[in-house]
Amino acid sequence: MLFFSISAFYFFYFAAVGIYVIFLPKVLQDVGYDALDIGFILALAPLMRFATPFLFLKHINLNQTVFKIALFTSIFCAILFYFTLNNFYAFMFNNAILGACLSLILPYLEILAIKDLGKDKYGKSRLFGSIGFMLISLILARFLTQPKIALDFYLFVISMMVIFSLILLRFDVSHETQNQDTYENFSFTKHWTFWVCLFLMQISFGGFYNFFTIYETAHGISLEMTSYLWSFGVICEILMLYFQGPLLKRNLIKIIKFCLLLTTFRWLLLYLYPDSLMITFLSQSLHAFSFGLFHSAVIIYLYSLYENKKLAQQFMYGVAYGLGGFLGALIAGWLYGANLFLYSAIFSALAFLVIINRK
Repeated sequence: MLFFSISAFYFFYFAAVGIYVIFLPKVLQDVGYDALDIGFILALAPLMRFATPFLFLKHINLNQTVFKIALFTSIFCAILFYFTLNNFYAFMFNNAILGACLSLILPYLEILAIKDLGKDKYGKSRLFGSIGFMLISLILARFLTQPKIALDFYLFVISMMVIFSLILLRFDVSHETQNQDTYENFSFTKHWTFWVCLFLMQISFGGFYNFFTIYETAHGISLEMTSYLWSFGVICEILMLYFQGPLLKRNLIKIIKFCLLLTTFRWLLLYLYPDSLMITFLSQSLHAFSFGLFHSAVIIYLYSLYENKKLAQQFMYGVAYGLGGFLGALIAGWLYGANLFLYSAIFSALAFLVIINRK
């Protein structure tokens, strides 16, 4: 029951992410928002993901009460999408609150998943998130004939995510309070190389997440084939998540370094051979390492690094996917051109150099 519930949570959580990332920009465009407005609105979620954990350093404890508030507020925000969609400021505020809620939900349940499933089963459960992301991209693309349909899908998957999150609380027997020293001892400076590495790695993904489709179609690869390239990368990620258990029992820092090197190689392939379909499929196969294995190794390494495990996970998503994702998108837009993935390779190589002496 635990494995099923965690897997279902991942499935619906990342299905919601898929709707937000893939379809929300089109929805906003269809109702009249211009590119600047869309960019500003979509930048709020990663910024809130970055800012929210700082509230939890000393002032708030991410316990079951706060977690439940985040769950029910996320549903409330999804409902408000129907009423705020056509008002820029109202939708922006609603989007910011939703971003703050989601920045609490995933770290809380990641800890439960790692603690109760262990290294062997964590990846096999997490892969359902990738399946949810991929399926929603295929299904909703067929039904999205008007903006309201995307909102209906989003409300449904968020509601299902909340249901399975509440079920999982039955398995959470962690202490509701934490010693104040745990908060005061949380330090970025002690492990600064690790945090800088995460930050630079996510910046390197800015070109891929935001411009891969544009980049490949500009080099003669059809839009349909580019969609297959996206799906192939996710499939490779799923396979890695399923079989990675034995790897995660080894030295996690060495695994992280290896993934950084492969990621640098991946970006160089895209830079050197942008119009080669075979090479591009090869580069996409490396998503198994540069995201699948890297993400799992980071999550589990953080679990062993800090006493305050929930706060560590919050900051991981905030520093890497929040601030790193936000700046990565801006930098990629600024640097977009023939050398885009050369710059991406430089950022991932810098991430490797920063952490090279860590054991």
